Amino acid sequence: MIYIALLRGINVGRNKRIKMADLKKLFESLGLEKVKTYIQSGNVLFESEEEAEVLGHKIETGIKKEFGFSVTVVLRTASELEQIIKNCPFQSDSLPEGESVQVAFLEGAPTEEGINYLQNYDRKPDEYQIIGNDVYLYFHQSILDSKLAKQLPKLGVQATVRNWKTVIKLSSLVKEI
Repeated sequence: MIYIALLRGINVGRNKRIKMADLKKLFESLGLEKVKTYIQSGNVLFESEEEAEVLGHKIETGIKKEFGFSVTVVLRTASELEQIIKNCPFQSDSLPEGESVQVAFLEGAPTEEGINYLQNYDRKPDEYQIIGNDVYLYFHQSILDSKLAKQLPKLGVQATVRNWKTVIKLSSLVKEI
């Protein structure tokens, strides 16, 4: 089965720096096959017959041991990634300057309390929709200026965000494996 590992918070600022070549070597040392990395933000595609829960723990433990810090790893299968693309509720083809569609990949199901919080939060001008363990985000301004983006931790689970261009590129890389 083909998986996409999305690492949270690496290579942002000066902390948690990992070279992609080193990350690839780590994944290969864990017995994962056909390993490919994409850009410095921690996107790794690979093949394995192991279950996602086992893999996530194995990768997080390997990163801690090899690089000396903890990283949340969110996994999606190739078929889940394709479904994420199909489910996107926002038009992403021709966005006005400064607007973007992004996906927050959640480590697990969001809490009911967190969902209720977001529903009642004044998030204008931004929009979102939660589908399963993923949150589709439509930013009418930069994600850095978004009040909505800062509220994602209220969902009660770890998340890592990727822009739509990266999501589409990961899908095309899956097809090359």
